Amino acid sequence: MKILVIGGGGREHAIVSSLKNADVYCIMAKKNPGIIKSVKKYLIHTETDADAVVAFAKECGVEFAVIGPEAPLQAGVSDALDKAGIPVVGPRQAAARIETDKGFCRDLMKKYQIPGSPAYKICKTPEEAVSYIHEYKGDLAVKPTGLTGGKGVKVMGEQVDREGAALYASTLKDQNIILEERLLGEEFTLMAFTDGKTLVPMPLVQDHKRAFEGDVGPNTGGMGSYSLETHAFPFVTEKDYADAFSIMQKTVAALAAEGCPYQGILYGQFMNTRDGPKVIEFNARFGDPEAMNVLTLLTSDFAVVVEHICKGTLSPADVSFAPLASVCKYVVPEGYPEAPKTGEALSFTPMDGVTVYYANVVEEDGVLKTLTSRTMAFVGVGKTLADAEQLAEAACRSVRGNVRYRKDIGTEALFAKRISHMNGLRK
Repeated sequence: MKILVIGGGGREHAIVSSLKNADVYCIMAKKNPGIIKSVKKYLIHTETDADAVVAFAKECGVEFAVIGPEAPLQAGVSDALDKAGIPVVGPRQAAARIETDKGFCRDLMKKYQIPGSPAYKICKTPEEAVSYIHEYKGDLAVKPTGLTGGKGVKVMGEQVDREGAALYASTLKDQNIILEERLLGEEFTLMAFTDGKTLVPMPLVQDHKRAFEGDVGPNTGGMGSYSLETHAFPFVTEKDYADAFSIMQKTVAALAAEGCPYQGILYGQFMNTRDGPKVIEFNARFGDPEAMNVLTLLTSDFAVVVEHICKGTLSPADVSFAPLASVCKYVVPEGYPEAPKTGEALSFTPMDGVTVYYANVVEEDGVLKTLTSRTMAFVGVGKTLADAEQLAEAACRSVRGNVRYRKDIGTEALFAKRISHMNGLRK
């Protein structure tokens, strides 16, 4: 089987590594040192250039394609590949609006009466948004309509006060602005494979977007994530889980009813509130870093899953995960995310029980060097969360160079804090 992977980050390195019995090809904007060692052939080129992607796919004779990042989905790369007769794990442009157009997502949920949407208002101008922020009695989340790489949301009461929220909204030109009620609870990610009809869920994961320990600092693309050996969380009840999964199933059905069937990975980012799970957002692809957790635990061949997604024959029997815990910690350049130090040399010590995924890093004359974003992800896998965290932590400590990481991700202390917080809200 020949499969093309579009994208060159840490998530795509994890995707390539999980395609166990396939000849893998890759098109990416930057040369990923880990990916190039694992593929038959690669092309360094803009990932949103649909014509170039199709031409490379035909040149390689691929049978299927997997799109990693969101930008090619927004650019219609899935549509171009499908038109060329190459099935894709990744929704077409119209269905990808579930991520690329937050207003479309909220209006779709409202139209089809899908539960889990917070109260929201779509403002067409910054002036309208500023006025609403000043009039609203409670706290709001301020979101640009389009893609922001996980860094575009400002939440009142956490990152900004009312004046800060108004100031931020005033900078969001040439797009709609979504103002949503602030949700209180614990976030969790539920991702699922889908062929447009059947959804097969993956283990629950919790991401950590804040730059620094203790969940402070600006948002990032994600500093790390963890999952438990049960593939569940104690702060997500069985009913919470069932409700979240039902929301995702209804969303896929709604997209089909709109004439834009959804095929690929559906990522549900939920806030578990005292009233149950609410949808923070949907993404139209694997999360990053969450992909590292679930794909490291995937015991079935992702190539088979890809084939069945593309042929519309996906079954739960196609998918299995190891009953183990995982902790992913990202090493990032000093100064990230606001002023990352680039071109800094780094090295690390390989360790048993730890999988390393290369992300925004370059290799020059055998030396790894930092670029502008997250550098490398270290995923520890163990029988318990503590075991997995100790492995990931030891691997990160072995890194030599001008980099940093969040030491608290996956620790018992932070995990206990999450449970206590949710218990308090339920009371």
